[in-house]
Amino acid sequence: MSQQDFSFTNLTPDALWFALESVGVRAESGLLALNSYENRVYQFTAEDGQRYVTKFYRPQRWSSEQIIEEHQFTQQLADHEIPVAAPISIEGSTLFNHQGYKFALFPSMGGRQFEVDNLDHLEWVGRYMGRIHSVAKQQPFIHRPTMSLDEYLYQPRKILENSNFIPSHIENAFFNDLDLLIKEIVQQWPSEINHMRLHGDCHPSNILWRDGPFFVDLDDARNGPAVQDLWMLLNGDRGDKMLQMETLLEGYEEFCNFNHQELKLIEPLRGLRMVYYMAWLARRWQDPAFPMAFPWFADPKYWEGQVLAIKEQLSAIAEPPLQLTPQW
Repeated sequence: MSQQDFSFTNLTPDALWFALESVGVRAESGLLALNSYENRVYQFTAEDGQRYVTKFYRPQRWSSEQIIEEHQFTQQLADHEIPVAAPISIEGSTLFNHQGYKFALFPSMGGRQFEVDNLDHLEWVGRYMGRIHSVAKQQPFIHRPTMSLDEYLYQPRKILENSNFIPSHIENAFFNDLDLLIKEIVQQWPSEINHMRLHGDCHPSNILWRDGPFFVDLDDARNGPAVQDLWMLLNGDRGDKMLQMETLLEGYEEFCNFNHQELKLIEPLRGLRMVYYMAWLARRWQDPAFPMAFPWFADPKYWEGQVLAIKEQLSAIAEPPLQLTPQW
């Protein structure tokens, strides 16, 4: 069965309960579905009175080796006293199987949303991100992928071309502009990049605030450039982004050196994410959760808006990269 055809229909409440019981965990409360689409994630209280989160992985996406490698990286960060949601080990294992589903358990960690406009919080996040990358540099992922133009541009381009989502009246304009965006990103993509292990999806929603930052959801962890874990924390106009990046790096460079040449990758990486995100929704559309959560994806107005968004991203890529204030 392909990833496109797969659904979580068989993952019923009874199936969840028996899966947890198979590793000696008895859920006493109802299993509350949390906001996750790629996988299925539930919060519950067990008979020991503790709250847990369980993640059931989308089959055929990651191999067991790739999931375990993510778990090992997360535990390595936790061992260095970095606040991350590390999986729970039961009898020496963190990845479990039940009726074809791979799943893991995590402690339930509450917290409020990270304030992206709070510069004190941003510097704090920068310090911890520097600590994360100082550990990440010690060794690369072996089983997990390395960020590539093929995965983030060329394959998504084919998926979109073979889909029926783009309305016929804008199809030519959409693909002409998309190809221009791809061309510009390829031209600016360095022939050599210093890859390291990354969180991979470090946007503000994956940082909780609990008397300091707490990093969750390393499901997209992979090898890539350091700036990939920083640029999604920027928002606002160019001046805002410069101040935010300076603040991040002020904390980051207390623990880890940063190659300032990677600032040139911020807008190309933003373009990569745009293309990849559209194709991700198209790939997952057969999962019933996606049309319910993203109904606008099938609306022609969305695609008209994407034509404009691609043009705007082309303009952003054409601008000079962020330049930080020299430190004397």
